[in-house]
Amino acid sequence: MGVAAAPPVRSSAPASDAASTALDRVRTGRARRARRRIIALSTMAVVIATLFVAMLMLGNTIYPLSDVVGVLLGQQVPGASFTVGTLRLPRAVTAVLAGVAFGVAGSTFQTMLRNPLASPDVIGITSGASAAAILSLVILHWSSGATMALALTAGIATALVIYLAARGGESTGGRLILIGIGVGAMLDAVVAYLLLRAAVWDLSAAARWMTGSLNGARMEDVPPLAIAVVVLVPVVLLLSRDLGALSLGDASATALGVRVDRTRVILVLAAVGLACVATATTGPIAFVAFLAGPIATRLVGAGSSIVLPAALTGACLVLAADLLGQFAFDTKFPVGVVTGVLGAPYLLYLLIRTNRRGGSS
Repeated sequence: MGVAAAPPVRSSAPASDAASTALDRVRTGRARRARRRIIALSTMAVVIATLFVAMLMLGNTIYPLSDVVGVLLGQQVPGASFTVGTLRLPRAVTAVLAGVAFGVAGSTFQTMLRNPLASPDVIGITSGASAAAILSLVILHWSSGATMALALTAGIATALVIYLAARGGESTGGRLILIGIGVGAMLDAVVAYLLLRAAVWDLSAAARWMTGSLNGARMEDVPPLAIAVVVLVPVVLLLSRDLGALSLGDASATALGVRVDRTRVILVLAAVGLACVATATTGPIAFVAFLAGPIATRLVGAGSSIVLPAALTGACLVLAADLLGQFAFDTKFPVGVVTGVLGAPYLLYLLIRTNRRGGSS
């Protein structure tokens, strides 16, 4: 009897090589995305610094960079100390802080609800803050601090009403947007009524505030906004990974170990706080919260947190729009007019695309 031949030994080398190649591709892709993110963030930081300095230098009197630096260092520079330190510096600082606040608030809602329409200005949250601020400004004549507190309270209450009305069943995100738009329309009617009741001498200030403006920015109004940004933005950044998990749906987020209800409440409170304090400080600067997230996603690419990129994008938008409003036209326009012109076409585009798809984008 012959000896049976042993079966050929199959080599595992091809499978190992394929796995190694796939792993190399994953590493290369991650490195490319990380490099793109670093380049985008660095570029935006440089753009913000450039626009910030330009806001301090430009005006009816153009000051050289050396004078601006001297003022920032606390030196007394004839002429520049008042113009740059008292008039232009609060405006520039407020622009950066408001842009960061609106950008983070908008991107948080858009990511959490998985819909680019779900920004605080579109779904009516800032309308609640606006109505409260107008009530404080033209009827109650409260101080700026009391106005901010009332606007924050009203914004949180508006967000709670919208959430409670939209919860339950399927498509909560789409229903929340529609209910928010309706609530925002009702609150806009309240604002119109308050303006009709206001004294004539209060109307110009209220109208300027309602457009979203940095005119008349004062350094004493900066601390509440700065505190909100310093406290609430890190909260959103710390929860950015959980925020990304929420964008996959509640079931997937729970499977990944996210405490969905607690995380959502914290993120909503942080985003509402940022949007409302910024609105109380500058007025409802149109579409910054709406545009910052999508622009940031295009710049850094999908697959990573856009909280920080959206913050920098929001600051860039407000600074650039204010410079355009001041110097690009024969007439000076408030920053909210410029951002409204930029954001309205994109909103129409999203609505048309959503309607064609028959669902949320």
